[in-house]
Amino acid sequence: MAELSGRQAGVAGHWVKLELDVAEFNQNHFERYVTKCQSQGLRFTTLADLGDTPEHRRALYELNKECAADIPERGEFYSFDEYVEQRFEVASYDPRGVVIALDGEAWVGMAATSRHEDFMFNEMTGVRASYRGQGVSIAMKTFGVTFAQQCGASTVRTFHHPANASAIAMNRKMGYVDAAD
Repeated sequence: MAELSGRQAGVAGHWVKLELDVAEFNQNHFERYVTKCQSQGLRFTTLADLGDTPEHRRALYELNKECAADIPERGEFYSFDEYVEQRFEVASYDPRGVVIALDGEAWVGMAATSRHEDFMFNEMTGVRASYRGQGVSIAMKTFGVTFAQQCGASTVRTFHHPANASAIAMNRKMGYVDAAD
């Protein structure tokens, strides 16, 4: 994970590192999560389609901050300026890789995937507490894998705190395996 930011790579040191072989991903199997969420009134879009505006970046920050609070040992979340510097003002950022789940106009979930030289990295997937357990994360991550396919990537990587059992189980359900490195 040498190409991740210093803060990300340092945090990943003792965490569970996972990767997905994009070619092996069974897209059709996971489309049912997308369909189910859409039938319940949720809409999925990307920051590119919604508009990569200062207001939308602030809304993404607030949602990310709220969802990240549940990550074991996460520590204090970035300030908004740090978030902009670490998430938006980097070469790996692509607004097409930021999937947003909307309930009406309310932002209820996000899955951010960044582009690196030889892999994609799932930066964060989070869902507001009242929307958890409905398949929203899997639906958003399905869109993230589609983005990886569009970019020609063969691998998507991510990492989780070992105590974040639900996130690890969700990724394993989607076909993520322990990373080789």
